[in-house]
Amino acid sequence: MFSKFQNHIVSKFPFLAEKKLFLAVSGGLDSMVLLHLLHQLPYEIAVLHCNFQLRGLESFGDKEFIQNYCEQNNIPIFTTHFDTEAFAKDYKLSTQVAARELRYSWFYEMLEEKNFDYILTAHHADDNLETFIINLTRGTGLEGLTGIPEQNDKIIRPILPFSRDEILKYAEENEIEWREDSSNASTKYLRNKIRHNLIPVLKEINPNFLDAFQKTQSFLQESKEMVEDASIMIYQQVAKEAEEDIHFDLNQLKKLPNYKSYLYQWLNEFGFSAWKDIYDLVEGQSGKQIFSGEFRLLKNREALILSPFSETSEKAEYQINENDTEVNFPLKMSLCNVSHITLDSNKVIFVDADKIQYPLILRKWKEGDVFQPFGMNGKSKKISKFFKDEKLSRIEKEKTWILCSDDQIIWVVGMRQDERFKIKKTTNNILKIELQ
Repeated sequence: MFSKFQNHIVSKFPFLAEKKLFLAVSGGLDSMVLLHLLHQLPYEIAVLHCNFQLRGLESFGDKEFIQNYCEQNNIPIFTTHFDTEAFAKDYKLSTQVAARELRYSWFYEMLEEKNFDYILTAHHADDNLETFIINLTRGTGLEGLTGIPEQNDKIIRPILPFSRDEILKYAEENEIEWREDSSNASTKYLRNKIRHNLIPVLKEINPNFLDAFQKTQSFLQESKEMVEDASIMIYQQVAKEAEEDIHFDLNQLKKLPNYKSYLYQWLNEFGFSAWKDIYDLVEGQSGKQIFSGEFRLLKNREALILSPFSETSEKAEYQINENDTEVNFPLKMSLCNVSHITLDSNKVIFVDADKIQYPLILRKWKEGDVFQPFGMNGKSKKISKFFKDEKLSRIEKEKTWILCSDDQIIWVVGMRQDERFKIKKTTNNILKIELQ
């Protein structure tokens, strides 16, 4: 196995040469074999060990065992401990999910703190098979069927192609000691139930089942890459990115025979899961919307608009004082007195400075807001009606700011000035306000 491993890591991960590598070591068979393998190769390594305090004295025994091994072999080691059960309770997580969150959070903290480059974990082919079956039982797309990636950001899994049997054989041949985790025998966990009850049956049906599975997963990975390539090509035809938003043209989308598959491919990474509701949105009424944790998908006429979602309070107000010459939040604006007006645009207004009262207020629009749009000879109009005439989406309305003086609207920022503050022949002081 050593030669096979050496060839694999050199050919698959050549960039690891001369990098500083952390090894996540639990003390179990898999991680101790990985540690033994890496220690024989010219890599700069150190060990990370987490004590989750879930198995009493057994957990502390694991820590002591690894510390002794590292001391005997002159390998740097860093350890930490967590109150995993309290964390799981506080955040309403299962114990296993809580342990994973704590573990990887600490891993990335250590990468930054100690200036290391990558973290290597001891996931292997049987782990990959178990993950595949777990995802299959829960329902998944191609992402779930392609299993555990060999590299995910700074996480590297160099023994993923090797089976548990190969790892065990190598440990026995090289007299490697390891610690048995007593919880691995319990079938109350889904992964253990699959490991102990299901996979032995599959291997009994076909002794070469693991090899067959790895070939199948390789084909699935190729299919996934082909889908991703097609998705990028179609995305360029259907989607248009505008600042933070993405607009999907429904007329173009509905021409596709498999548009639901493309929507899944594009939206999955944004945390959406209510796929039936999303597909119904395509034919739904304008104005309907669906939320994920941090994003919103809005139906707006012949488009779906994906945008970040924030609950900015409509009551939030920002003052602009008389001596202020610039505003940096929530918008970037400049204010200055000028002697004459120039060609204006939606980004710039010129107002009669003697008609405004400080502090000016910058706020979001409110239901019932009324102004006198520039050029309409003093006729009043509700902001909501103005938005409707301008065919603004719900998202665009929420992003619009109003500049006010003493409860009177000076400017629907970036769109229309109010008639009451326009420059006249009798104006003596001109204030230029420009949206940067």
